[in-house]
Amino acid sequence: MVGVDDPVSLGVVESLEQPGGNATGLSLTSPEVTTERLGLLQELIPGMHRLAVIVRDEPGVDQKLQDIRSDAQRKGIEALMLEATTAKALELAFTRLRADRCQAIYVASGPLGPVKRARIIALAADSRLPVIYPFRIFPIEGGLMSFAADYVDLFQRAAGFVDRILKGANPSAIPVEPPRKFGLTINLDIARALGLTIPPTILARADEVIESDD
Repeated sequence: MVGVDDPVSLGVVESLEQPGGNATGLSLTSPEVTTERLGLLQELIPGMHRLAVIVRDEPGVDQKLQDIRSDAQRKGIEALMLEATTAKALELAFTRLRADRCQAIYVASGPLGPVKRARIIALAADSRLPVIYPFRIFPIEGGLMSFAADYVDLFQRAAGFVDRILKGANPSAIPVEPPRKFGLTINLDIARALGLTIPPTILARADEVIESDD
């Protein structure tokens, strides 16, 4: 497996250290991700104290929300958890986060289809709030920014797992590895549309900056 969000919660493996079954590989689970995403939002919005977290009901969601809540609390941020499984729930989530005067949005859900991605991006634009997303496809399609595992690196590392298994290693004894390389993508056109100035400290760390020629 490559890039599975939470293989333990999904029941694919018994634990990351000892998969115990017939599968192993690379997950998206990493404590670095939450910390870095929240840190980026803090740099973008100095003094941020209230954050909306949008998530759908999926395996491992409770642990994911707890990790975000704990990290946010350590940073002095109040995290408002909003579950948005349906299109209607998504609309209501954005209505609530505006009413509760959230200063930024953290989209924490796993892979989303193109229709739901487009709707989240559109609602985020209407809210006039900065949003950090879990996949690079979001800023490519009109979101503000993403911090995510580098899938090219994940697939390159997957070759090592294939090699070991073909040489006789038992998948049940090969630990699942977390991502080691990440990418920060920023859409400067969207930042300007929102009236945001991306700090030089963030731009200097960006792996990809999207900007129109005109």
